[in-house]
Amino acid sequence: MQWILGIALAAAVFVILKQWGALTAEKKKAAIWKIVLVVGGALLVFMVLTGRVHVLTAAVAAVIPLLRKLPALLKYAPAISRLFGAGGSEGARADNPFGRRQDSGVPATDRMSVREACDILGVDEDCPEQDIVMAHRRLMQKLHPDRGGNDYLAAKLNEAKQVLLARRET
Repeated sequence: MQWILGIALAAAVFVILKQWGALTAEKKKAAIWKIVLVVGGALLVFMVLTGRVHVLTAAVAAVIPLLRKLPALLKYAPAISRLFGAGGSEGARADNPFGRRQDSGVPATDRMSVREACDILGVDEDCPEQDIVMAHRRLMQKLHPDRGGNDYLAAKLNEAKQVLLARRET
């Protein structure tokens, strides 16, 4: 049985070397990349199946060859940015048809009420300034984006504090 496998392997090597000699230098370079990817992929599959490599590690290794295409895709980044409105020039126009403020993207007429600000911070309307600051600090420690919260909640907390403190000043 082993001699049959040996003959088959020798025949395969002979055919591959014969075809390799007929290739041009440019085709040899492309063939080398294909061989490296096929052998690497086969090795990766073998290692996953035998339990030597975790499946997520194999997935990352499979994505690495795709990174060669990344520079070609980056030339489309400005078009994609304009498509999704991340260019920045749309919000800076003076004739903004949506009446939005440039800083938060919230319509200028949707100002937070004092009652809503009190509900967000969990304070009374007639509480002292120190209670507003302490309530804001306590909630911000829980809801800050760096601590697992999100930008929206942090912005609402900041706006509630500003509304209540501005009401105190007037």
